[in-house]
Amino acid sequence: MTKKKAMTSEKASFVKRRGHADAREFAQILGIGKEYRSELQAKKDVVDFEGRSYSVKSGEKKWQIFLYGKTRFESDYAFKGMNGIGELFLQCITSFPVSRNLYLKNKEFYKRKLQKPMRALCKKLKEKRLLAAFIDKSMFNSGEVDFLVIKNKDIFHVFWSREVVDILTQYFIVENSKARQRNQFDDQKVIFKIQDKTYGEIEMRNDSYIHYREVKFWLDKNLVFELLVKNINKNKEFKKRIILYGKAINKLERHC
Repeated sequence: MTKKKAMTSEKASFVKRRGHADAREFAQILGIGKEYRSELQAKKDVVDFEGRSYSVKSGEKKWQIFLYGKTRFESDYAFKGMNGIGELFLQCITSFPVSRNLYLKNKEFYKRKLQKPMRALCKKLKEKRLLAAFIDKSMFNSGEVDFLVIKNKDIFHVFWSREVVDILTQYFIVENSKARQRNQFDDQKVIFKIQDKTYGEIEMRNDSYIHYREVKFWLDKNLVFELLVKNINKNKEFKKRIILYGKAINKLERHC
């Protein structure tokens, strides 16, 4: 397992700006214009005139679904009510000391401490009902977002959020990570796989003083997009550069 290079603040800022630009572009093509509404804290990048909401994902190789610290898991009732998942996230975070300098002095000790809650979190997410609840909360704020929009090769592909949750839940295999080098440790992450391909991960961010004791959940854009297209056969061009899939077709066409 090769060590991944952390995203710089400049790169993160660029990704964020491009995401906002893609959301504006989608809103304009949809016919909303520049005065569209958004509620970013609720995962709603675009809200149309009828109140339907869209999470717009850009062309990055990986989507950061969330990056949360201790306060978020302490205050978010959805995570707290997810049969212990919120508490396990807190245990992952508090496996590391408040002081990053202390962590750097004895990484091995704290990484071994992380193994227990990561194993327990993996075991929880192997339960399909909990996996569905976790994906729905993480991507769509527990059903508050109606559609996932994926920009791919300058085309916006629109999927109904519940179909997305159902497909990911059905196909994802949940495993803990395994060490591949001498200085690494097992069970540092929860991995979402299909066959031998990694579609996403839950991992701890401890790589900088800015992002320390934070839980990151990411998904691979191309793999998720291919999975959705493969399993939703029905699609229809809605407007130029917008394609609807599955149940998104009826849900949007009958209102527009």
